[in-house]
Amino acid sequence: MSDEQARAALATVGRDTTAPLVPTLPALPSPRRAAVLMLFGVLDDRPSDRPASAPRVSDDLDVLLLRRADTLRAHPSQVAFPGGRIDAGDADAADAALREAHEETELDPAGVDVLGVLPAVPLAFSNHLVEPVLAWWRSPSPVRVVDERESATVFRAPVADLLDPGHRGVTVIRRDGQEWRGPAFTLDAEHGTETVWGFTAMLLDALFDRLGWAEPWDDRTVIPLPGER
Repeated sequence: MSDEQARAALATVGRDTTAPLVPTLPALPSPRRAAVLMLFGVLDDRPSDRPASAPRVSDDLDVLLLRRADTLRAHPSQVAFPGGRIDAGDADAADAALREAHEETELDPAGVDVLGVLPAVPLAFSNHLVEPVLAWWRSPSPVRVVDERESATVFRAPVADLLDPGHRGVTVIRRDGQEWRGPAFTLDAEHGTETVWGFTAMLLDALFDRLGWAEPWDDRTVIPLPGER
């Protein structure tokens, strides 16, 4: 199936600037603005060996992710999209997401087509209001870890593998007598197994549902957090 169909589906979502991906999260008091780059495309020549059920998801469709350094104060060791705070010098959220992605992974923004900026999603843990920037990697450039103090690894995530029901589940956080459950994915990357959870998994889960790409999965399956293994 042509990757242009995936691009077209993502562009349709990107044009809908009225409905947030995750509409039920509570508002935050005086949040700081941030942006993340949800960058899809054909990132390399290693297709997934697992066919997705959605016809628009080809075996070579990927999304770009990174794992944050374990020494960071906020969200250490978590898999994330490239991105960060929107600075005064940024023209808009897309400009901020591309700048941060270049600083973190050295990707060339000239090869990226921005498909849309989705309504901001509150991230309570760090009091940020995050604008997801949906984009297509028209002309992929080499990526790498630029600063080991910020990122541990930069890697591709085949979408077909993320959609695999056998790679999906929930993480469970129990604290002060309360319990939080959120979607999670596991991924067998070249450098080892990655667990995608928290805010990043929440955005991916919501996007896959919005696109109609999600496959039925068992939300009773608990995926241990990386530190619990």
